[in-house]
Amino acid sequence: MSRSSTSNLQLLVRLLRLARPHLGWMALGVLLALITALANVGLLAVSGWFLASMAAAGIAGVSMNYFTPAGVIRFLAIVRTAGRYGERLVTHNATLKLLAELRVWFYRKLEPLAPAHLQHYHSGDLLSRIQADIDQLDNLYLKLLVPMLVALIAVPLILFIISRYDLDLALLALAGLLSVALLIPLWSGWRSQQPGQRQIECAAHLRSAQLDAVQGMRELLIYGAATRHQDHCQQLSDQLIQAQRQRDKIAASSDALSLLMVNLTVIASLWLLIPQVDSGSRPPAELAMLALLILASFEVVLPMPGALEQLSSTLAAARRLFSLADQPPARPEPTHPATLPAAYDIEIRQLSFQYPGQQQLALNQLSLRINQGDNIALIGPSGSGKTTLTNLLLGFWRSDDGQIFLGGTDISQLDSDALRSQIAVVSQHPHLFAATLADNLRLARPDATDAMLDEACAQAGLLDFIQSLPDGYHSWLGETGQGLSGGQARRLAIAQALLKPAPILILDEPTEGLDPITEQAVINALQPLMAEKTVILISHRPAMLQAMDRIYLLAQGQLRDQGDHVSLLASNDYYRQLLRYF
Repeated sequence: MSRSSTSNLQLLVRLLRLARPHLGWMALGVLLALITALANVGLLAVSGWFLASMAAAGIAGVSMNYFTPAGVIRFLAIVRTAGRYGERLVTHNATLKLLAELRVWFYRKLEPLAPAHLQHYHSGDLLSRIQADIDQLDNLYLKLLVPMLVALIAVPLILFIISRYDLDLALLALAGLLSVALLIPLWSGWRSQQPGQRQIECAAHLRSAQLDAVQGMRELLIYGAATRHQDHCQQLSDQLIQAQRQRDKIAASSDALSLLMVNLTVIASLWLLIPQVDSGSRPPAELAMLALLILASFEVVLPMPGALEQLSSTLAAARRLFSLADQPPARPEPTHPATLPAAYDIEIRQLSFQYPGQQQLALNQLSLRINQGDNIALIGPSGSGKTTLTNLLLGFWRSDDGQIFLGGTDISQLDSDALRSQIAVVSQHPHLFAATLADNLRLARPDATDAMLDEACAQAGLLDFIQSLPDGYHSWLGETGQGLSGGQARRLAIAQALLKPAPILILDEPTEGLDPITEQAVINALQPLMAEKTVILISHRPAMLQAMDRIYLLAQGQLRDQGDHVSLLASNDYYRQLLRYF
């Protein structure tokens, strides 16, 4: 077995393992599909025999028992109708359950990877994987497993029945069924492998480009890049259409070959049966029955070419999902997590860190201490290690060397969720979801009451604005918080931080890019939030730095100086240059 086929088999096995909680529903769907297929084959064969027998009896002028075959026909028709309805109901229910299971599984795999392993992925690519790629996997059960298992069980039963009448006829049917069920599908699957993979990749790139166009339309228009981006989307669309056309041509060819093989097999079966009827060795009614039985048996295997044609796309989608989900988290969770400490002073000892693929250290033997309740600031040029330090403190990365202690406990021994529950963050670019104001606020505290929302928004200076809206807290925010100004978005982030009962607060450029009036309003809103909390501020704005107990001056990942705003302004030229520059 080749390495490629082994890899594909492993992908299928992994997908089936993920589907294990719903195997009962999936097996029931296969059973109903099998019953429906056998009922349909039996209905056509018995109907052919019954009509031929009635015609022969009428010509001969003899009577026959027509009640029993008529009852069998009605029974098979009812079974086929009820079985088809039940099969559709059960298989689609199993598919939806499976897709929901896959989405939850994939999100749980993604969450520990953020942001360290996801920063190089486009948001549109991630959206494509969690939505379109998982949707593609519904073909695994509906269009691959169900027809394959039904064919594996039904074909031997049908061939056994045919062989009881004529062995040569059974061998002829076997050759035709194998051609439609195996040879043509393998040919179409081989031909559609590359177009199928290319279709998945082109569709993912096109979704990412379309998402860029929707979210960045303002920037594209400002910089005159809208036409160029439109041409790029059109090029991707043309590539996708070309891949789809190739697959459609292959599908049409396989369908034509399958129908040709069906007709040739039926004609060959008649060529074998007619001489037997002429010689009197076979009753005329069996000619119609066996010919129609062979014709109906192909219904069991006709979905196989389409099933194997979908296999390449399904495997490509699964490969994209597993390639991301199999990445180890940047910060492994401790086997036996320590309990959260009672104190929240922070001590950083000889901390070093280097980003993958980078030659320069982001942090180089950095040591400092932040006592519980201190308000400190980190200042330095871009790349000096400020954001890296806060990311390590939040547990997004694992340090290469050195340690961070929280209340005397190494944070590498703390569960990530427990660690982050003790830290609230107000960032320069707060992410707001396409949801209501209340939904966004309750992300910080799901059990927050309306009174708690009012109190937090009042402290953040946002309550009057919310009350002026027609729908209040139920007002809908667009993608990334569209509908709010920059200052309102920052104050909403402050309200979230106020709701979160965390003793440590990280402020990452909370007033950057704001006009002086809005900046002062945000600073005023931050005052109640900073009270009685350990505050780590990343900012170069003098209005914010003046309120800090201590300022740590960073350069090239090392501590260059420390002191309060007044002393550093008087004694440190580098500090004064930074303030003038920013």
